[in-house]
Amino acid sequence: MHTNGIAIIETEKLPIKLWLKEDQMDEGALEQARNLANLPFAFKHIAIMPDTHEGYGMPIGAILATKGAIVPNAVGVDIGCGMCSLRTNLTDIATEDLKAIMGTIRNTVPVGFNHHETQQDEAWMPERKGELPIVNQEYESALYQVGTLGGGNHFIEIQKGSDGYIWIMIHSGSRNIGFTVANHYNDVAKQLNKEASDDVIVAQELAYIPESSEYFELYKNEMNYCLEFALANRKLMMERVKTAFRDVLPDVEFADFINKPHNFAAEEEHFGETVIVHRKGATRARKGEWGMIPGSQGTGSFLVKGKGEAQSFESCAHGAGRIMSRTKARKTLDLKEEIKSLEDRGILHGIRHREDLDEAPGSYKDIDEVMRNQVDLVEVQIELQPLAVIKG
Repeated sequence: MHTNGIAIIETEKLPIKLWLKEDQMDEGALEQARNLANLPFAFKHIAIMPDTHEGYGMPIGAILATKGAIVPNAVGVDIGCGMCSLRTNLTDIATEDLKAIMGTIRNTVPVGFNHHETQQDEAWMPERKGELPIVNQEYESALYQVGTLGGGNHFIEIQKGSDGYIWIMIHSGSRNIGFTVANHYNDVAKQLNKEASDDVIVAQELAYIPESSEYFELYKNEMNYCLEFALANRKLMMERVKTAFRDVLPDVEFADFINKPHNFAAEEEHFGETVIVHRKGATRARKGEWGMIPGSQGTGSFLVKGKGEAQSFESCAHGAGRIMSRTKARKTLDLKEEIKSLEDRGILHGIRHREDLDEAPGSYKDIDEVMRNQVDLVEVQIELQPLAVIKG
């Protein structure tokens, strides 16, 4: 069934509303969406964004609203993962200057599994409020991790905007502290559900913490800390990037900082009721709210304003979304072709070996199609073209 361009699956307990065609979803993601729609505490409908693909328990690019329960796997293991953008006053940048800036960034921002060799200034760490047993356990380690990029699809990108300015965009999350919090409370949820004989939900990797449990507020406290830590992580990296720019171009100025997480749960009002909205690989897009939707390292990204669409729980896509798994990308993509496509566009990139192909442009969906599928959710303000990319 289609209504106003939205495809609707009505075979489950709740409707599933798709901002793409049903046959554009991989089977794994579709099965996961059906599982969400049959959860006893799910509210109203399930919203699936055009960048969706299979995740753990819940598809990436999905929104689940609940009443009386919170689902750690519907937030994900990288709590608070998101993006931030910053505009410079530059309207152009020479290739040699760009290379120098990227070299400094590589020397000051650890990537992949690397951390800082010394603890960073504690002033960067969010204030600890309330009971935070896992955060407290991981706090000292996190002082080495704040201001680090991580791996996977995380990136630092220098871009040229359709507004004429050079922009900086960073995509990263809460590093090991978020991972540890997520796994701990997913294990707690599994144990609680097994005791309540909710074995099917556990098997679907959708273990939940009921509102009646003492762990409900504990998880929310620790998740919210990880959200703040992820923002602090991006801010510190952005400071290092700003320093790299100033070292090469002393007169550069910066403005218009935007931050948007896309892995979190929040209490919100929708359809006249207070619910917990889980966004996993989805961005909040309230009316007039700024957001970022990146493509791959070979395609454009977009700065957008939300339209506040009720049917998507005021949400939109968080990126292009994968079209193939990391393993399949490494096995099937042509290394020379992927490098050539980036170099033909003059993009300074990090693809050198076959193992880098999991983040090659060919492993991602067409960002232009993703944007066409959500014209009712966001309005494009600025289009950004990549100039140079550092991948995690």
